[in-house]
Amino acid sequence: MKTYKNILLINYGGIGDEILFLPTIKSVKEDFKNAKITLALEERSRTIKQLTNLIDDLIYVDIKASGFKKYLNILKFIFKIRKQKFDCVISSGKSPFVAIILFLSGIKERIGYNSKTGFLLTKKVELNQNQYAGKMYHDLVKPIVKSEYHDPQIEILEDFKLNENLSDGYIALHPGVSKMSIMKNIFKCPEISFWNNLIEGILEKNKKVLLLGTKDDEIIINEILKNEKITKNPNFINYFQKTKNIMEMAFLMKKSSSVICVDSAPLHVAVSVGAKVFAIFGPTNEEKLVPKNENIKIIKNDIPCRPCLWDKRQVNCEKSECLKIDVNKILNEIWF
Repeated sequence: MKTYKNILLINYGGIGDEILFLPTIKSVKEDFKNAKITLALEERSRTIKQLTNLIDDLIYVDIKASGFKKYLNILKFIFKIRKQKFDCVISSGKSPFVAIILFLSGIKERIGYNSKTGFLLTKKVELNQNQYAGKMYHDLVKPIVKSEYHDPQIEILEDFKLNENLSDGYIALHPGVSKMSIMKNIFKCPEISFWNNLIEGILEKNKKVLLLGTKDDEIIINEILKNEKITKNPNFINYFQKTKNIMEMAFLMKKSSSVICVDSAPLHVAVSVGAKVFAIFGPTNEEKLVPKNENIKIIKNDIPCRPCLWDKRQVNCEKSECLKIDVNKILNEIWF
């Protein structure tokens, strides 16, 4: 088995993608304990370092830039990693450009998914997308590690204290998705009436609801806050924009009796802290995005055309019938 001292891992995407990548990083760290681990990612996902102690350093790459700027950023990235003398690089991404970038980096050991340019890699891995994404990423390191795959785990690294109103149990609810998804016409949230009916139904059972969200979720949360039947209920606790960081949100999810959220980064946080989760899915494929776990209940409108996003189309269809979900699917089964 080879020994590496300076390892670069590359994984683009949102914070959810980085959480799904954690098992890959963990296996590398376990097998190469003395190696420095650097993760190259998009700057929007920099908070991943708050959720793990496996990463020593981060490199930000703006691959979402348009036109010439995108390629200029890639060139800058190549020059930067050439200077850092990595002895191994492991990159996700199925594009043929991945192997070209790794080859130009000058790094001796280059591992990635097989493609038309796979001959530029020293170790190529066949891409299997018909599985949970955490396992798909972990396939990349099978050629160099002995450690087995384990689902993503986040350890709470700080000693947070619960507000007194939360000490006797609550349901954490996060209704939003990233603004980038919305800008791309990718909708994964039911309509506002669903959330109003859901929150009202939980409150009617005399249970506490903790509403979570960040600036990205402002539109949908402001609509919820217009409902005085919700806001005037003493069991409703508005935590919109009150969490100081993603680790604090993870802590609140871990301490909850259950979490309700859609296919979004908070879903991956909730799953990774071991919370009991109700995961609402519309056009995306739950088989690829959540592990098989008795603590996770999938809520969906099981119509024949779903899932379709990514496999069959890049944006939602006009009707989005898959997001018309019966609130009682949650209310009748919710963990309190």
